[in-house]
Amino acid sequence: MNIAFVYAGQGSQRVGMGRDLYENHAAFRRVLDGLDVDFDLKKLSFEGPEEVLTQTEYTQPCLVAFAAGVNALLAEAGFAPRMAAGLSLGEYSALQAAGVFDAPTAVKLAAFRGRAMENAVRGVACGMTAVLGLSREQLQRACLEASRLGVVEITNYNCPMQLVIAGEAAAVAEAGRLALELGAKRCVPLKVSGPFHTSLLTPAAAALHEEFRRVKFGKMRFPVIFNATARPLAKGETVRGLLELQVHHSVLFEDSVRYMAAQGIDTVVEIGPGRALSGFIRKTDRTIRTYNIEDCASLEKTLAALQELKEQTREEATA
Repeated sequence: MNIAFVYAGQGSQRVGMGRDLYENHAAFRRVLDGLDVDFDLKKLSFEGPEEVLTQTEYTQPCLVAFAAGVNALLAEAGFAPRMAAGLSLGEYSALQAAGVFDAPTAVKLAAFRGRAMENAVRGVACGMTAVLGLSREQLQRACLEASRLGVVEITNYNCPMQLVIAGEAAAVAEAGRLALELGAKRCVPLKVSGPFHTSLLTPAAAALHEEFRRVKFGKMRFPVIFNATARPLAKGETVRGLLELQVHHSVLFEDSVRYMAAQGIDTVVEIGPGRALSGFIRKTDRTIRTYNIEDCASLEKTLAALQELKEQTREEATA
């Protein structure tokens, strides 16, 4: 059994996330109680209101805090991955699991990142749309043609034939129209507050660059597969640099899954509310087993399954 942990990003949040884990698991509780942010993170995560939780500056630290608590539970149970990855914001949780950041630092950085992203596009009429059933090349052609109306770029390569575009509202709408003409099955507008992972977020990258000067980066205990490259850290690259790039670069999640599979990963644990990443993984490589942790029930189910796989692996090794 070769395990990878993957971490959900913005959009997966929901009111009530982490509440039962906090009430029933001391390790999870210790992580959340040890955080220092300028709002009531536990109350917002557990009780809402939803319209506040969905604001980027609050969503991001709440999700990273949730993931940090689950990381503590997995470590307590004796499970560590061979590698990790995250979708967009989830990359910060992957780095926290790998030891690059402690939980308080990861959460503070997520809060800073959320504010920087909001500030970068304040006042810009923008949009984000999921495009289903079209190839990368066809959608790139649609974006290129629609760019006469403004910025529109492919921001997420989630899985085969499931992509996301974002940018200025008029250009995104035109790219969606052209995508349907080219044969896309559906174009689904997403409820987000900004054109994330486009060139419009370049000011957020500059803000992160300055903030990272004040942050201590720890040694990575296992590889993290980065969004912008779909590979682990390479010679000449830095975690700082890749996190700055990530905020205005496409998220290469499908490519990251293919890389992990090529490295022998056969089991993935998705950490975060929902199972969106598990769905992307199954559509990319059906040989990979997927589990998820979002509450007490899924935690118990996943830990039991991992323990069984661990024992099977041990038996096979000694047979």
